[in-house]
Amino acid sequence: MKIAIATRPDGATVAGHAGQCRHWRVYTCIPGQPVPPPETVTLDTAQLPHHFRDDGPHPLHGVALMIAGSAGDGFLRHMAGWGTEVLLTGESDPQTALHKVLAGEALPDTRFDVTTTLCKLRDLFSRH
Repeated sequence: MKIAIATRPDGATVAGHAGQCRHWRVYTCIPGQPVPPPETVTLDTAQLPHHFRDDGPHPLHGVALMIAGSAGDGFLRHMAGWGTEVLLTGESDPQTALHKVLAGEALPDTRFDVTTTLCKLRDLFSRH
């Protein structure tokens, strides 16, 4: 199963605003196997999920689960169309978030993020 985690450019912190996130750590996890090192994926502007038109392949296609700090409803609908589940969390450490998910543990609730409120308003008019 592929799991993608939105991160800040340093890769050490879970990023919010998943639809605009350029930096992702993608793990190809196999049950019973150790967690592999991540593949680092950096998206250009046209590949950002917020802008991507679904008119070709995408580096995050095939990901079963995405983890991010925040996301709007349009992003959640867009990813559902890809067959991808999105988990939002207040956990700031990507490795901790990954290990909790793999262990079946709940992730901490998201922190307040004013940009999420703005996204929800914009998503009322979104194409997704």
